[in-house]
Amino acid sequence: MQIPKDQILEFLRSNGDSAKADQASSELPAQVDTDKDAGLLSEFGIDLKQLLGGLGGGLGGKLGL
Repeated sequence: MQIPKDQILEFLRSNGDSAKADQASSELPAQVDTDKDAGLLSEFGIDLKQLLGGLGGGLGGKLGL
C-alpha cells in the first residue's frame, strides 16, 4: 500500500513524536510503500495497524488489519 509521507509525518506529530517526524521527513520517500519500507517504518516506531486505523476514517479496518 502506498501512503504519502505527509500523512505519516502528521501521524507521528499527532502522537507527540515531533523528533521522529523530523527524522522521518528526511529519510522516508515521498510515497511510502508499507511493504518495501516496513523496516523504516519500524525504525520510527510506527505500528502499521495503528497508522492505517488512523487514516481515511479507519482504512485499516476496511482492509482487515
